[in-house]
Amino acid sequence: MSKIGKINILIPEKVKVGLNGSVLNMDGPLGKTTLNIDLDTFDLKIDEGKEISIKPKKIDQNTKRLWGMNRSLLNNAIIGISKGYEKTLELVGVGFRAALKGKQLNMQLGFSHDINFDIPDGVKIAVEKQTTLKISGYDKQQVGMVVSEIKSLRPPEPYKGKGIKEKDQYIIRKEGKKK
Repeated sequence: MSKIGKINILIPEKVKVGLNGSVLNMDGPLGKTTLNIDLDTFDLKIDEGKEISIKPKKIDQNTKRLWGMNRSLLNNAIIGISKGYEKTLELVGVGFRAALKGKQLNMQLGFSHDINFDIPDGVKIAVEKQTTLKISGYDKQQVGMVVSEIKSLRPPEPYKGKGIKEKDQYIIRKEGKKK
């Protein structure tokens, strides 16, 4: 039995869920999303719009693995359209700063040129201070992907800690050259 898969998912009041064939349509205050579910393998039950349960039709090694994953995908989608996901990035370094210019994020990261990052649809980026970015959206995977792409522009280096890091990320520091 899947420990995660057998837990039912509670649907918040503002979220509407409907099954159309094998596509689950979800509509909430932050957006709309769809999720494909393999109904040949799983039974999906929506109890009066308050609770969703997903169970495999037959339990074997393959369906056990997919059961927990499908339940997590469903739960993440419902949390995303009701509350949303948010991550905070910090730019650490002398002269490192960010600013929004329309649908682009303009960053100065110690290179000889500015870096312009195109903001995808469904993701909002807010520059709180010049060195703090808040990335939010309703799709957990997309928010994480945007954060990963921005962090890869200037990963934190181990000697001074300069670079782009998440808010509570711990940077392993190395000792410098000895005299």
